[in-house]
Amino acid sequence: MTHTSTFALIIDYTPTTLEELSSTDSDSECYKYWVEWYTCSEGNEYFCDVDEDYIMDRFNLTNLAQEVPSQYYNKALELITDRLPEKPMSDELRENVERSAKHLYGLIHARYIITARGLVKMLDKYKRGDFGRCPRVFCYQNPLLPVGITDLPNQKAVKLYCSRCEDIYNPKSRRHNMIDGAYFGTSFPHMLFQVYPSLKPAPTDQRYVPRIFGFKLHSTAELHRWQDEQREKQKERLGITNNN
Repeated sequence: MTHTSTFALIIDYTPTTLEELSSTDSDSECYKYWVEWYTCSEGNEYFCDVDEDYIMDRFNLTNLAQEVPSQYYNKALELITDRLPEKPMSDELRENVERSAKHLYGLIHARYIITARGLVKMLDKYKRGDFGRCPRVFCYQNPLLPVGITDLPNQKAVKLYCSRCEDIYNPKSRRHNMIDGAYFGTSFPHMLFQVYPSLKPAPTDQRYVPRIFGFKLHSTAELHRWQDEQREKQKERLGITNNN
């Protein structure tokens, strides 16, 4: 990117102030462009930087205009690509443009990370463990990958997929729990292992076995316990008490 950044136009109302970002030369250089600022911001560690060429290709943005208010779409796109004209705007307009830019970038990001270039960038983050590690004991700290439960935005927060136990988990951080799962989509982790099958670990067959004094709980006893629980639930539904 060689064009002039317009990031300073909208950063003043965000939790991290422009003064804080410019406290040192190295900090201000880190946030020279909007995409760099966004992906470096706390809580956005799951995102990779989408190539500008990809964003500028209108084919890659097909049908995304309907996901952002029409009056803010063009300005949001200009903000993402650092092409927003340096003109004064009201606080309300800046806030709406910034919000739209974040949402638009997330939707573009979901498409980008299943491209060859996007997979490479996310693979680097996966190898570093940027997405965390599986909390399940028998997965032995297997690295996780972000995944959406649905491809529809504003439905479900992002989850973390473990390729060893093939289950999903909630992120530990509250900030990460606020990220829309549609910004990663339902296909990304599985696409990654389709392209890089050697990185997919063998599924684990280790399971925790409940024991009492070293003896496994008999399956019949587990069945009886389940039947007792169902019987009690049925009594509650029918309003039957033990005194009856």
